[in-house]
Amino acid sequence: MNAITFLGNSTMIPSQCILRAFTRISPSKYIRDTSFRSYPSRFSSCINQYRNADSDRIIRPTNAVPFCTDRQSSVTAQVVSEARSHSASTTCANDTTLDQIYTKNGLNVKPLVVERLKRDEKDEEAVNEDEEGVKRDGFEGVKCNDVEEEAWRLLRDSIVTYCDSPVGTVAAKDPTDTTPSNYDQVFIRDFVPSALAFLLKGESEIVRNFLLHTLQLQSWEKTVDCYSPGQGLMPASFKVRTLPLEEDKFEEVLDPDFGEAAIGRVAPVDSGLWWIILLRAYGKITGDYSLQERIDVQTGIKMIANLCLADGFDMFPTLLVTDGSCMIDRRMGIHGHPLEIQALFYSALRSSREMITVNDSSKNIIKTISNRLSALSFHIRENYWVDKNKINEIYRYKTEEYSMDATNKFNIYPEQVSPWLMDWVPESPDSGFLIGNLQPAHMDFRFFTLGNLWSIISSLGTPKQNQAILNLVEEKWDDLVGHMPLKICYPALESSEWHIITGSDPKNT
Repeated sequence: MNAITFLGNSTMIPSQCILRAFTRISPSKYIRDTSFRSYPSRFSSCINQYRNADSDRIIRPTNAVPFCTDRQSSVTAQVVSEARSHSASTTCANDTTLDQIYTKNGLNVKPLVVERLKRDEKDEEAVNEDEEGVKRDGFEGVKCNDVEEEAWRLLRDSIVTYCDSPVGTVAAKDPTDTTPSNYDQVFIRDFVPSALAFLLKGESEIVRNFLLHTLQLQSWEKTVDCYSPGQGLMPASFKVRTLPLEEDKFEEVLDPDFGEAAIGRVAPVDSGLWWIILLRAYGKITGDYSLQERIDVQTGIKMIANLCLADGFDMFPTLLVTDGSCMIDRRMGIHGHPLEIQALFYSALRSSREMITVNDSSKNIIKTISNRLSALSFHIRENYWVDKNKINEIYRYKTEEYSMDATNKFNIYPEQVSPWLMDWVPESPDSGFLIGNLQPAHMDFRFFTLGNLWSIISSLGTPKQNQAILNLVEEKWDDLVGHMPLKICYPALESSEWHIITGSDPKNT
C-alpha cells in the first residue's frame, strides 16, 4: 500500500465536524510545463549526460519493440498524432510557449476561491468531541502532526522521477521485498489518492507531469498476441527504466503496461476513467484550466469517452467489463457490470461533459454523454439498490416472466438471496446499499466499499440513497471497518465459494 493511506486511516467513527477551508499555494506558480514530443516507439525516452552540453539532446530510442499487427491507423489516430507531435512531453527541456499555443484563450487560469466560514459553537463542540474520541480510542500519546509528517515522508520517498521531474509514486515500497513484481511501477489508479494529497498541499507539478506523460502513452500502439485494443486505452501502469548508452550517457525511458504483462493479461478499464477524474480535480483545486483546454488533452478525453461509449451487444447503459480489469488484475468474481466501474464511469462522464470544449465537432459526443448519464443513473438507482423492502420484494418475485412489463427484469430467483443478507441489512428503511454486480439471473449482494462511496461522491445515487449508505456504514461499523482502515468488500468469501469465484488464488484472501 502507498504511504498516503496513513493520511486517511482511522478507526474512529466519523465525526460531524467537516473541514471548512484550507490554504493553498497560488496555482500561478505551477503554470510552467515541459515541452512534449511524441515518438512512434515502445518507449518514451530522454537522454541525460553528467554535466555535458548535450544532456538535453533527444534521440529516437534504439530499443523499439516490433508489433505483429498490420491494422491501418484510423483518422482519429492521425489527428491524435498530428496534435500531439506539437505538444505533449517526453523531453527534459523546459518550454513555456506550448501552453500558450495549445490553450483555448492563451494562459487561462481561474484561481479557486476558498470560502472561509466563521466557526460557531456547534463546530467547537464537534471538534471537542473528536478530541475526546481520539483519547477513548487509545491514541492519547500520538500527535496528529507526527503521524502526518511520517506519512508525508514515506510518500515523498516513493516519488518516481523522469528527466529530473516527478511523474508519480510507486504502488508500494517495501525495502524487504526483493522481488516487487510490478509494485515498483506507477499505477494510474494507485496514484490518484497520492495526487489528491499533493494537490491539496499545493504541490501540483507532479500531478501535471503525471497527467501529460500518461496522455502520451495513450496514443501508442499496443498489442497482445497480435491483437490491438481500441484506441483511447490508458495503461495500467508505467515504469521508468534507465538504459546505458556509450561513455557516461544513459537513456531514461517510460515503459507502459497496457495489460500485456499483467498477471491475467487483462486490459485496465478503470485507468482512463481515473485519469479523467484526476484531470477534473486538478483544474478544480488549482484553478489551472489551461491544461484541460489543450488540444492534445481534449483529444485524449474524447478518445476515452468514445472507447467507453462504443456500441456493442450490451442492452444496458452500464459498462460491460471482464474480471480483473479494475482494482487488481486478479479474479474476484466481478466480471459483468461491477458497481465500482459504473460509479467511475458515471463520474468520468460527468467530468468529461464539464471539460470538453463546446463547438461544432464536440456537440454529438456531449449529447451522447448526457443521454448515457441519464440512462445510467436511472438504471443503477432502480436496479442496484437493496434495502429491507427490496429484499422482501425479491422474495416475492415471479420467475420466467416473458413480457415487456415484467417486474423481475433479470429473472432473479429468490433462492439466490444470500442467507447472511437478511440478518445483516438493518430493519430501518433509512439504511441500504448498492449491490456489487447485476447480470441476468445473478445479483452479487456483497457490499463493495469503493463503489458505494464513489456513488455518493459522484451523486450516482439519489440523496436519500446516499444518506442510507452512510447510515449503513455507521450501523455496521464493526463489520466494515473493525481494525482495518476500511474493508474492500463484505463479507469475505469462504470455503468452496472462494475456490470457485477466485480460482483458488492464494493472494485473494
